[in-house]
Amino acid sequence: MENSSAEITALVGREVYSNNGVFVGEIEDVRLDLDKQQVTGLALHQLNMDLFSGHVGDGRGIMIPYRWVRSVGDVVLINSIVERLSSPDENDSSEVVV
Repeated sequence: MENSSAEITALVGREVYSNNGVFVGEIEDVRLDLDKQQVTGLALHQLNMDLFSGHVGDGRGIMIPYRWVRSVGDVVLINSIVERLSSPDENDSSEVVV
């Protein structure tokens, strides 16, 4: 368990990019489900305001579901967020939380 906590805290500060290579933001915190012992979301700040103008106010961040994460390395790659912002799937209850 101690190794897992080190891996989780290593996410903080990593840059997040869409699978199209567009900078989305930087991880500020993680949301955990302690009962299941898993990460359920990523809190992002330092947002790419070209993507989020009209969706978030100044100084605010977003929470994205962890299931959008495609890979974690030096940076975190997520499914394309641009399409989700412009036309969120009505059946997808995991819209970006601002």
